[in-house]
Amino acid sequence: MFWAQAERESIISKYLFQGNYVGQGIKGLMEEGGSKRRDAVVKALESVGGSLDSIYYAFGETDVLGIFDIPDQPSAVALSLLINSTGTVNLRLTPLLTPEDLDTAASKTPSYRAPGQ
Repeated sequence: MFWAQAERESIISKYLFQGNYVGQGIKGLMEEGGSKRRDAVVKALESVGGSLDSIYYAFGETDVLGIFDIPDQPSAVALSLLINSTGTVNLRLTPLLTPEDLDTAASKTPSYRAPGQ
């Protein structure tokens, strides 16, 4: 049992991140530029054992988006909470699943009773 838990914890997960700069965050981005902000993201990820796969800036509904690897959900949540707590970026994380993850999920047979049935 312990081995299975340790193996599960050592698997790196991919996350899609989407962010919008707000208030001082917009001013900071304009002053620093995209490269310095990317470097800050890389440092933040490294501080929790993660790494940046890709990052892109956009305009419209989302200001910045990309994919990163991170070792566990608590690290992803800690990073998200810290970034959102600054009030300069509204960050959203989406865990990404591989096709094999979906195969595994589809092979499971959970039990569920719908409300009112």
